[in-house]
Amino acid sequence: MPVAQINGINLGYDVYGSGEPVVMVTGTGAPGRVWRTHQVPALRRAGYQVITVDNRGIPPTDLCPEGFTLDDMAADLAALIEHLGQGPCRVIGTSLGGIILQELLLARPELISQAVLMASGGRADALITAMSAGDIELSESGSKIPPRYAAYTHALQNLSPRTLNDEEKLQDWLTVFEMSPLDPAAVRNQLGLELIPDRLPAYRRIDRPCLVIGFADDLVVRPYLSREVAEAIPGAAYTEIPGCGHYGYLERPTAVNSAIIDFFAR
Repeated sequence: MPVAQINGINLGYDVYGSGEPVVMVTGTGAPGRVWRTHQVPALRRAGYQVITVDNRGIPPTDLCPEGFTLDDMAADLAALIEHLGQGPCRVIGTSLGGIILQELLLARPELISQAVLMASGGRADALITAMSAGDIELSESGSKIPPRYAAYTHALQNLSPRTLNDEEKLQDWLTVFEMSPLDPAAVRNQLGLELIPDRLPAYRRIDRPCLVIGFADDLVVRPYLSREVAEAIPGAAYTEIPGCGHYGYLERPTAVNSAIIDFFAR
């Protein structure tokens, strides 16, 4: 994996193929490799070059134990795009990655030609605030959650009833979650970054074409929060994918990939 020295840190990224570039940004605690199974192959078949990023706090990118902000993460993406000589380019972000891209759209719009914002919100509501506080408290407690317990709670939080009611698919997910648990302490400095004030008025200044994707069964960022983002951004399109939760891009990748590629072709 190549590493760029930008903004005083080492930032890890991967580049797949050639063509017009698409930069992909993950959510809290997720490495860039989560895009490899479904999104990278689909975008490559559509003729795009794909660039995935490991955000601050995710190795091999520096952990930055002193802490960092959303503005720092948006600046990292801007610097990476410039480092690679790829702007303006298409960008995709999910969850926290979507919030980062929304700030990049405001700060450095000249680097972006089109943006896809998945499971993203423009404000922290009561549930997001409560979840964030709980995650931070857990990370700072030093407590270790048993892997099997973490797996099923992770499934309940991030998957749809459609998947939870399919025993074969659910077992596959539980196995993955148990083998690769998210350690809140390891990503402590990313926790709480989704606690943003109401940014919807600011998003009215975004002037790049945007597609906002909500996931119908998302319990983390309920789709009404994503609809608010689309309604705030002038001219933004909104689509809601049924039968998937917060991990909609992994649960229903064909529908998600089609929406992205169709939007990019406009």
